[in-house]
Amino acid sequence: MTRHDKARVGMIGMGVMGRNLALNMADHSLSVAVWNLEPEMTAAAIDESGGRLDGTSSLQELTDRLERPRTVLLMVTAGEPVDVVLEQLGPLLQPGDIVIDGGNSWFEDTRRREARLSRDGVHFLGVGISGGEEGARRGPALMSGGSPEAYTRVAPLLQAIAAGTDSGPCVTHVGPDGAGHFVKMVHNGIEYADMQLIAEAYHLLREINGLRPPDLARIFEQWNRGELGSFLIGLTAGILTVEDAAGGWLVDHVLDRAGQKGTGRWTVQAALDLGVPVPSIAAAVDARVLSRMRQQRVRASELLRGPQVDEGALSVEAVHEALLAAKIVAHAQGMALIAAASDRFDWSIDPREIARIWKGGCIIRARLLDTMMQAYGRSPGLENLLLDEEIGERVKRAQGPWRQVVVSALLRGVPVPAMAASLAYLDSLRSASLPQNLIQAQRDAFGAHTYQRTDDPDGRPVHSEWPRRHEEP
Repeated sequence: MTRHDKARVGMIGMGVMGRNLALNMADHSLSVAVWNLEPEMTAAAIDESGGRLDGTSSLQELTDRLERPRTVLLMVTAGEPVDVVLEQLGPLLQPGDIVIDGGNSWFEDTRRREARLSRDGVHFLGVGISGGEEGARRGPALMSGGSPEAYTRVAPLLQAIAAGTDSGPCVTHVGPDGAGHFVKMVHNGIEYADMQLIAEAYHLLREINGLRPPDLARIFEQWNRGELGSFLIGLTAGILTVEDAAGGWLVDHVLDRAGQKGTGRWTVQAALDLGVPVPSIAAAVDARVLSRMRQQRVRASELLRGPQVDEGALSVEAVHEALLAAKIVAHAQGMALIAAASDRFDWSIDPREIARIWKGGCIIRARLLDTMMQAYGRSPGLENLLLDEEIGERVKRAQGPWRQVVVSALLRGVPVPAMAASLAYLDSLRSASLPQNLIQAQRDAFGAHTYQRTDDPDGRPVHSEWPRRHEEP
């Protein structure tokens, strides 16, 4: 574009994701004006684009350079930086302009910002973007929340840069205000669980079967050709083939201390607020926190000796079944959380559409998403994926080896928190009777919290006098 042309979209933030999204747009013949607080990052992005991006030196210049009504995409750090940019950008906007927040913003912040900007006639879309650096450059999955009117206007732009599968471009209008960022948050929560489950399968085969990275790479490569086929399984297979310059395998030289940016923790927090159990995701978050306690773990490894049990090698097929079943359960928890939020906030989210756009571009893309699409196609109001006949039957077939793997891990002292949490969720879900009757009786006994009777489950709560047989201290 020339300096006299108007750009189709303005991009604020030339970090890894912003720069690659801008280059993606340029690849699709979309004119993009860009701005970054650090001018050198703007210059670097323009150089990388071969001059296809139009650099600007201020927000005023950026907005002046855009065709009207304007479309501005923010790719800045979530939290206060988004509010700071919006405060500076607000006076430069006019009614009908569209601002897109493409970062990992907390969905309640997105709801607040959308309500604030809409009072000035400015549309605000919270768009969850998944796929990492490569996805941003070649085609991510895009989860848009906001007004249908605004989405309709930017849909051609988003469809142009999104990943594509045999089910169409991986972009959709999820629902109003914060729906897009909520779904992206849950995507990341499932991602946490998925990564932890894969790590547990790797650990089991490494610790119990004594397999080395090249052997494990072949196993993961084989798994990637079957039901477990996914971006993360394929990525893992590749990681396990990399040799270290100092000798051995690079994965063995990676410190076992995992970081996190908060979206997994947010997912668990939202689940607690909405009263939805997500134990697989919570276990994955806890596992990362525990991994950061490395000094304590090293000391404990010397003081707290584990069991000395030798039951022989695990069946690789059994580990496959355990991983697959636990992965299905984690997805079921995430989709149940999305459904609960949709009901609470009146978002009308279509779960089949979410499974569809997750098939490509995003980190959790996998063959399982096709199975999920089919399940929601058979029953759009499905309460839980595990209640689908086909999915439920597949989990039932896997539960024998899954249980054997978890029991073997427990006996040997090898931690499998996410696999075990997924199994406990399944067993709790399929139990018509749970021991929480005793908990409710305890609550009534010490605090008169009342309870309901099994012979009148919808009746009025009652209180009973319970005997106290303990000795006071």
